[in-house]
Amino acid sequence: MKSGFFTIKETPSSKRLPTGKPASCASCGAYQFVLSPKMEPFGNFKKRILNIGEAPGEDEDKKGRQWQGKVGRRLQKEYAQLGVDLFDDCLNINSINCRPVDKAGNNRTPTANEIQCCRQRVLSVIAEYKPNVIVLVGSKPVESIIGNIWTKDLGGIGKWRGFAIPDRSLNAWLCPVWHPSYVERQQGFDEIETIWRHDLEWALRYADTPLPEFENEEDQISIIEGEKAERVLNKLLRTKSPFAFDYETTGLKSHAPGHEIICASICFSHDRAYAFPIASASDAVKELWKQVLSDPEIPKIAHNMKFEHQWSQNILDTEVRGWEWDTMLAAHILDNRRGVCSLKFQTYINFGVVGYDDFTAPFLKGADAKNSNSMNKIRDIWQDRNGREKLLKYCGLDSLFTYRLAVKQKGLLL
Repeated sequence: MKSGFFTIKETPSSKRLPTGKPASCASCGAYQFVLSPKMEPFGNFKKRILNIGEAPGEDEDKKGRQWQGKVGRRLQKEYAQLGVDLFDDCLNINSINCRPVDKAGNNRTPTANEIQCCRQRVLSVIAEYKPNVIVLVGSKPVESIIGNIWTKDLGGIGKWRGFAIPDRSLNAWLCPVWHPSYVERQQGFDEIETIWRHDLEWALRYADTPLPEFENEEDQISIIEGEKAERVLNKLLRTKSPFAFDYETTGLKSHAPGHEIICASICFSHDRAYAFPIASASDAVKELWKQVLSDPEIPKIAHNMKFEHQWSQNILDTEVRGWEWDTMLAAHILDNRRGVCSLKFQTYINFGVVGYDDFTAPFLKGADAKNSNSMNKIRDIWQDRNGREKLLKYCGLDSLFTYRLAVKQKGLLL
């Protein structure tokens, strides 16, 4: 190892590999076998577009810059047709910045450990240059960037391509697209090229699209009980406003004895949701809530309405009337890929919010994973004042994002 090859920032790391070693250049070791170690970003960045490829190949390693081979020329051509110069308008890096080679010296796919070791360098480039749009070209950039944000059921590029995600942690649009090498291998499948070109066009238009100004949604959740809850529910009965609602319950199925609706939340405006107890609510609040549910003139929205409908029916003995919109079904109509219709996924790709369920998720899992009638641990946090507040806030956020999602979906579908 050459003296001074690593900077003081690259040697230590708070992230650890499965082996226990720090995630760093030293742990990776790929730099030992390449001509252009730690390849620097390349491009004039005039339009504030950052392209993250998978890894340097042989041509890139020889020339010391990205996109120099056949697939690079293909990407350069497609960008040019969309009015973007790959090297003048963009900055270019890879998910790992040293060419990965096998024992015979041939190109190979980067490993998960290599991506983890190089992730901090990639994130440092984003922090330094502050791109407006980040085009994730292929599955490995998705693993590097989105995999560091969306830490559960990541999936591959097929799950993520085509979205423009207003990511709040990076303050940039994230736009995953297929890698040119994948498109090259699909010769004869015209729909693959058509989709790829559409995705590229969709991604590049965000170079001139400012990221939305975000607020702290937790501050937009009001916890209401007693007379406050009565006032809000009476307002709904008077105004007949369309509203989204959500339940937190003791399990997935409402039929088994002992189950309860612990709390509910409602949202009928873009910037305010209300969360309130149900199981421990006064008779007056419960009665008003049943009136709201059964009023057919009040349009109702939910994410998977079947859940709220059945729990209202079985626990509150109330038939929900006036259903207007199911955001889960609408998400499926807009995009029927697997794994993209959950509220948490839709909230991330549309509003850039991820992880707001980190505290509550472990308590919402049933005690018996094989029995959908089993109880979860929601009562454990409900007994604790801090846990109770967090659960109500979480419930309120579900309603807030469901309402916002419905508004956006209606704009696309109606």
